Amino acid sequence: MTILYGLDLLGTLVFAISGTLSAANKKLDLFGAYFTGFITAIGGGTLRDVILGNFPVGWISDINYLIVISIGVALTFLFKKHIMTLKRTLFLFDTIGIGVFTIIGIEKSLNLGIHPFLSIIMGLFSAVMGGVIRDTLCNDIPLIFRKEIYAVACLIGGILFIALNSLGVASSLNQFITIACIIIIRIICIRFKISLPVLKY
Repeated sequence: MTILYGLDLLGTLVFAISGTLSAANKKLDLFGAYFTGFITAIGGGTLRDVILGNFPVGWISDINYLIVISIGVALTFLFKKHIMTLKRTLFLFDTIGIGVFTIIGIEKSLNLGIHPFLSIIMGLFSAVMGGVIRDTLCNDIPLIFRKEIYAVACLIGGILFIALNSLGVASSLNQFITIACIIIIRIICIRFKISLPVLKY
C-alpha cells in the first residue's frame, strides 16, 4: 500500500500539472489555474466517493493531496516552458496515474461490497472524470470522447484486475500487472496510432 500511495500522490501531481497547463493555455488567472489543477487532480476520486457514500472523501482526510496539488500548480507556473518539453515524461506519469486511480477506485468499491462490474465503472470514474471536468471547464471536448485510447485502457485494466482478483492473485502483484497493462495499452495505441472508430454524420 505504501508504493500504491506514493504512485497515487505522483498521479495527483501530474493531474494537477495537466489541469494547470490547460488553464494556462486558456489564459486563466492564478485562481482559475489553481482551481482547474485542483479539480483535475481530485475530481474523479471525489465523484467516486460521493457516489459510493464514502465520507470523508479521500483528499479531505489527507492533507498531503492538497500539498501535492499546490506543488504541481506552482511548478507549472514557474517552469511552464520546461514542463512543456517533458511531454513524454508527463505522458508516462499520466498513464501511471490513471492506472493507479483505476485500481484505487476498484479496491475501494470492492471493500464497500459493490458488485465487481460496478467496481470497474467506479475505477474508470476515478481515473478519467477529473480530466472530463478539466476539459469541460476549459471549453474543450473531453479527451475520453476523442480518438485517443484512454478510458478503454482503464476498462481493460479494470477487467484484468477483477479477473486476477477472482483467481486469488496477491493484491500487490495484481496491482503491478494491472498498471503495467494500462501503460502498455496506451503506449502501443499512441505508437501505432490505434484508435476507436469515429462516428461521422
